[in-house]
Amino acid sequence: MNRVRYLLVVLCLGASLGKVSAKPLTYEGANGAGKGKHIVFIASDHEYKSEETLPALARILARHHGFKCSVLFGLNNKGEIAPGQSNVPGMEALESADLMVVFTRFQNWPDDQMQHFVDYLDRGGPIVGLRTATHGFQIPGDSKWAKYGNGFNGKEYQGGWGRQVLGEKWAGHYGGNHRQSTRLDIVPAEKDHPILRGIKTMWAQCGGYRAAPLEPSTVLAMAQPLEGMTADSPPNEKMPPVPGAWTRSYQGKSGKAGKVFTSTYGASNDILDEGYRRLLINGCFWAVGLEDEIMPDAQIAFVGPFNPTWGRGGGRRKPGTKPSDMAGWDTPVVPLAK
Repeated sequence: MNRVRYLLVVLCLGASLGKVSAKPLTYEGANGAGKGKHIVFIASDHEYKSEETLPALARILARHHGFKCSVLFGLNNKGEIAPGQSNVPGMEALESADLMVVFTRFQNWPDDQMQHFVDYLDRGGPIVGLRTATHGFQIPGDSKWAKYGNGFNGKEYQGGWGRQVLGEKWAGHYGGNHRQSTRLDIVPAEKDHPILRGIKTMWAQCGGYRAAPLEPSTVLAMAQPLEGMTADSPPNEKMPPVPGAWTRSYQGKSGKAGKVFTSTYGASNDILDEGYRRLLINGCFWAVGLEDEIMPDAQIAFVGPFNPTWGRGGGRRKPGTKPSDMAGWDTPVVPLAK
C-alpha cells in the first residue's frame, strides 16, 4: 500500500512539473498599435528552425508594437525544445488569441492539444501560416482529426488543413535548399496592398516550394528561384516564378470568415532580409485586423541577439534549450552551443 501511495505522489509531481513546463514563452508589450491584442505562435517543424523564427518575430511585435505574444514549442518530456516533436504544451493560450501564427510540420498532437487548435478554427480566428505549415499535420486515417492531415482525400476537406485553410498543401520543392535561394517579387497589381507597405525587395535563403493557392486567393508576391545563395544571383530561367505569399479566408463552424496570410518561406535565416521580415510583420498586422496601422517605416529591428542557425555557418543551438532560456528582451534567440 505504501508503494502505491508513493507511486501516486510521483505521478502527481510529474503532472505538476508537466504543467510548469507547459507555460508559454510570453512577451508582453507595453505600448503600440497592438496593445490589447494577443498573438499565439506555434513552432514545431523538423528542419527550418521555426523555434528561432517565431520567438524573434514575437519579440518584435511585442516590444516595438505592444502586442502580447505567446510562443509555444514542440517539447520533449524534459521540457526542452525538440523541433518537430508532436507535443506542444500550452495550447489553451489559443482561447484568448486574436491571431494564431503557425509554423509546424507533419504534427500529430494529443487530443487535448488538437482540440484547442480545432476550437480556434471553428470560431474563424485569423491565421498566419509559414513554410511547412502547408503540411503542418500528418494524422492517421483512423483518427478523429484525420481530415486536418496533409493530403486528406475526403471531398468535404480535400487536401487537409493546408489546402482548405492556408490555401495549399505539400506540393513539392521548387529549388534546392542551400543551393538555390529565392527572390520574392511584388505582384504589380497588388503593390498598394497594406501587407506590402514599405517593402521594395524581398529575398529568402530557402529554396522554393511549388504552390497554386486554392481560389479565391490573392497572390501578393511571386517566388523566383535563383541560381545561387545571394540576393543578386541570376534567376533560374528554367523555373518560372510561382506564388510565394498570398491572402485568403476560410469559414469556421461559427460562420465567421477568418483572415489568412500564407507564405511558403520563413526559415530563421530568411528573416534576416529586411524586406521579407517586414512582410511577415505586416502580415500579422493585417490578419489581426490592424491593416490601417501598418506604417511603411514601422520599427522591425530584432530585439536582443538573434542567432539563426538554418543557414550554413550559423552555428548550432545549445543542446537542452528550453523556452525559458529565451525569456525577456535581452536573452539570445537562440542560445548557441559553445
